[in-house]
Amino acid sequence: IPHFYVSVDVTLDQLLEVRERINLQAPKDKEGKPLWKISVNDFIIKAMAMALIKVPDANVTWTENAMVKHKHADIGIAVSIPGGLITPIVRSAELKGLAQISTEMKDYAARARNRKLKPEEYAGGTITVSNLGSYGIDSFSAIVNPPQAIIVAVGAILKKPVVNAKSEIVVGQRMAI
Repeated sequence: IPHFYVSVDVTLDQLLEVRERINLQAPKDKEGKPLWKISVNDFIIKAMAMALIKVPDANVTWTENAMVKHKHADIGIAVSIPGGLITPIVRSAELKGLAQISTEMKDYAARARNRKLKPEEYAGGTITVSNLGSYGIDSFSAIVNPPQAIIVAVGAILKKPVVNAKSEIVVGQRMAI
């Protein structure tokens, strides 16, 4: 099976500003708490889904005889549980908005940690996103979950020097993917 490793550092300042604006506009419940809160991971899930639809040759899984192309982007998210990991799947993520992805992921993560997921909620998927940024990990190599062909390893958001549009060196928020 052919394989390769690609890494990129991205600047997240604009994404974090958009995220903050979206979260401030979130509808509130009776107690004034937001009904949802978009995370950087939610943006990553949505971006990966859109990328898989744009590049259908990447939206594949392996079989013994061939690669199978998929119509929808079913994104698995690695969730740490006692004794290992489980990857609940956001099905057809390309068709969902950030709020829906966020709500689903919070539910999946909570039920995964309590071992309440149904097999159909974690079986399958066309790609996995593994985010160790919340553990302070800058970057890492993740292991592909067969029969998937791709896994995306997401590192921590770090403040680093960047060159802005005016060719000035400023502090930017960067993340390794």
